[in-house]
Amino acid sequence: MKTKKLLFVIICSGLLNIQSLFAQVTIGTDIFNRYVWRGLELGGNSPSLQPWLDLSWVSKNENHCISFGTWGAYTFSATANQETDLYLTYKFKKLFSFTLNDYFFPGLNAGAKNQYFVYSADSTGHVFEGVFSFNGTEKLPFSLLFAMNFYGNDARKINPADTTIGDIFMSKYLELSYTHSFKDFDFKAFVGMALDKPNLDLGETAFYLNEKPGIINLGIKASKKIEITEKFSLPVQLQVITNPELQKMYYLFGISL
Repeated sequence: MKTKKLLFVIICSGLLNIQSLFAQVTIGTDIFNRYVWRGLELGGNSPSLQPWLDLSWVSKNENHCISFGTWGAYTFSATANQETDLYLTYKFKKLFSFTLNDYFFPGLNAGAKNQYFVYSADSTGHVFEGVFSFNGTEKLPFSLLFAMNFYGNDARKINPADTTIGDIFMSKYLELSYTHSFKDFDFKAFVGMALDKPNLDLGETAFYLNEKPGIINLGIKASKKIEITEKFSLPVQLQVITNPELQKMYYLFGISL
């Protein structure tokens, strides 16, 4: 009986905590001249339309936030990659974030891997990723992000004994960034590393296309809101990104609607 009472108290406490959250829904679309993600050009030589929807529950003291949403990238080229993602994020005191991402690229793969509702480990086209981030503070404007694929269509290892396809790499990415505001501009400098080392002699290919652990995403971002009317402003941004591992450099311009 005491156990049942304790369980009842725990359930009631959970319901009260849920009731102390308030929901907010936001939608938007970003438009970029190119789609570059972690130093990789994913959208080909075409502008990219990136719609998103976010449903968030925030506690009244704003210490806790749970977000569920979807994000996509669609280019104006029929031959370039498209993308449809889902995510679930928990944020604590705006300081730490834990995110689960589900990446899916329609048309990139053939057969079962191009079917959205196939989730078996060896056949799915989905890539599931876990992300932990420290978001910095006003006095410490540095943020640190660590991401790791843990299931799905990640890069595969090759067994050296018989050269058969083995387990996924569980590909890992680490990024450090610094933010600063000056007058009407917000600046962000960032450096990101791929942490895995594929065995090129066996024919392994890394998820981030790197041949060794190293920097793949180095750049700076400047953003500003341009006032159109007294009630409407247009956020714009400019990024300069280089990928030393692939010897690539990109200039990105984007607007948010």
